[in-house]
Amino acid sequence: MTRANGNLFKMVAVCASLTMAFVGCNRKADANRELEQAARTFEKAEPTQPAPPALSEPVPTAAPIPAPAQELKQALVAYKAGELEDAVTRLQKLRATPVMAPEQRMALQDAVAAVMTEIHALADKGDARAQQAIKRYKEMQTSR
Repeated sequence: MTRANGNLFKMVAVCASLTMAFVGCNRKADANRELEQAARTFEKAEPTQPAPPALSEPVPTAAPIPAPAQELKQALVAYKAGELEDAVTRLQKLRATPVMAPEQRMALQDAVAAVMTEIHALADKGDARAQQAIKRYKEMQTSR
């Protein structure tokens, strides 16, 4: 009887695991929703940036670096406008940000995953913008 109980337990465990995997994988992440949720997370928990050291002479900069929350909003706007390559570039720059709260990093990763899933689906259908965005993503991944 113990062998039968052991087999039954294994069978139930396998069925439960398969059910959880199916339910979890079946949930399609919506890129717009994930980007908006990440933007809310960034607005809530903007990490404190250390103040730059004071210099006797101002150093000219090419362009001011936008705050992470602003950069994420710009990525969202670019994505909604169909500017996929710009959205991917902004998201990759954000991913490279060294100082970020853990909840921000997780929200950003979820947003990037959702965006890239939708971009890959578009590219598979022959969308040239999506194919270019994937090419840019791969370039940025390998240039690290």
